[in-house]
Amino acid sequence: MGNIIAFAVLALILVIGTWQLVVWFGEVREKNRKYRAAFSHALESGKPLLVAGGSLGTKWFRRLLRMPAHGSGDVCLDIDRRAVSGHPRAVIASITDIPFSDKSFGAAFSSHVLEHLPGIEDAQKATAELERIADTVFLVYPSRQSIAAWLIPDHHLWVWQKDNTTYFRQRGKSGGSGIPQSGN
Repeated sequence: MGNIIAFAVLALILVIGTWQLVVWFGEVREKNRKYRAAFSHALESGKPLLVAGGSLGTKWFRRLLRMPAHGSGDVCLDIDRRAVSGHPRAVIASITDIPFSDKSFGAAFSSHVLEHLPGIEDAQKATAELERIADTVFLVYPSRQSIAAWLIPDHHLWVWQKDNTTYFRQRGKSGGSGIPQSGN
């Protein structure tokens, strides 16, 4: 009986682990697709690409190994100096108050940033700022199927997109708020 229970637990762990790898690979594929699209859009427009959320992030291993999570764009913006360390055109600023003029970028790319904002109003302000400074905005956010997304304590919002509308929902609360979005 003990062997059956041990086998069942091991099988469950294997299934969940495999499922999470599939979710993670899907997130990485989507992030890379959106970054390439943002890069291409900026190039075609003849305007620079803004990456909001430093490519090195705040994970110690990324900084140590100089291993970016994505490309760094022409300008890289983050509130944490470590996340943009070494970028030639790094800007330390909040995504809710971007210090650039209207439509000065061909595209803006933001990866895994909005879910860290404290509330829906902040996320809407950030999205409005990205829309203000860029012709097209590309957002990347964690999947709600990701166990890690559920467990990370500083993920305050769920973010998702459908039919060119970006939706936000405060974690732990029902309801949500959607705003139209240009981009993918």
